[in-house]
Amino acid sequence: MSDFRYLLACADSLNDDQTKLFGARRRADFAILRPVKPLFLIDTDTASDDAVALIMALRSPQVRVLAITTVAGNVAVQQSTRNALCTAELCGADVPVFMGAEKPLHRPHQSADWFHGRDGLGDHGYPAPKRAPEKLHAADAIIATIESNPGLVLVTLGPLTNVALALQRNPGIAGKVGRCVIMGGAPCCEGNVTPAAEYNIWCDPEAARIVLRSGLPVELVGWHLCRGEAALKPADTKQVLSFGTPQARFAIECNSRAQEAYFEQTGEHGISLPDPVAMSIALDPTIATQQSEHYVEVETSSELTLGMTVVDRLNVAANDRNRAVWAPIFDRGKKTKVYWTIDNERWKQALYSALR
Repeated sequence: MSDFRYLLACADSLNDDQTKLFGARRRADFAILRPVKPLFLIDTDTASDDAVALIMALRSPQVRVLAITTVAGNVAVQQSTRNALCTAELCGADVPVFMGAEKPLHRPHQSADWFHGRDGLGDHGYPAPKRAPEKLHAADAIIATIESNPGLVLVTLGPLTNVALALQRNPGIAGKVGRCVIMGGAPCCEGNVTPAAEYNIWCDPEAARIVLRSGLPVELVGWHLCRGEAALKPADTKQVLSFGTPQARFAIECNSRAQEAYFEQTGEHGISLPDPVAMSIALDPTIATQQSEHYVEVETSSELTLGMTVVDRLNVAANDRNRAVWAPIFDRGKKTKVYWTIDNERWKQALYSALR
């Protein structure tokens, strides 16, 4: 039920005493209400798939993007910021963009330019954006945006450095976020940067641990969801290009290097789009077909499994043999919603709608 229909139903169900209490308000008094668009705050290390995810949000008539914050990840934060501004410009959106952390909390920055190209967009020489980023640091922008818009949807598409910094400065914002959709992790499957870890979490595992222990209502969209039939096959790519829009051409072109790298890495043909898959779930959670809630921890010290997202899928973390190790997340964190499968056809239709 929509918020509007819910309010109307509440108005119709008032008894006589409640009617007096609310000043005899009935259905007619609520008729002026309109559904409120969900508000999005997007944190990104803007490269090729991030850019497509931004297009999906910026062109969606269902949500309003309040701000974009950028972080070092796939590329340096300066390049990430430039790419975010270019993408917003392509969509005709004047949403403010705030530049953030230049490196992880405690580690040197290690980019993924081998996958996305030196500029993160396949090295096609896209022109510089006409706008400059805002002066405020991304972490402060995250705090201010959440404080001013409680209940918003926070969507993260890169390493979690900015969000962790914001939480360290103001832990109370965790309780003011309606949903926190994170593209990251390789829950119970192989990673894409090491055998154990997905890039976004591996790049700044300490930040990811802070976020998972913060009390944010985290929804984890792992790398596995963009593989197999979820990847854009040649027929899908042809269909996107047939739309003939600047956004459709850009979405395929900027992922040219990523398509090659994905084949080199997995032997699978197609364009894998982890960030757009995450954005599709942020926009419409019913695209997911299987999910469950578990405690999730991040490995921050092992050379072998650094950045691994350890999911308590069988709910054994509280057993006597495990309780001490998991105590910090029991004490400070909450269960994470982990998405296991999606409706691949519906996710692609959501992408097509944004690119037409």
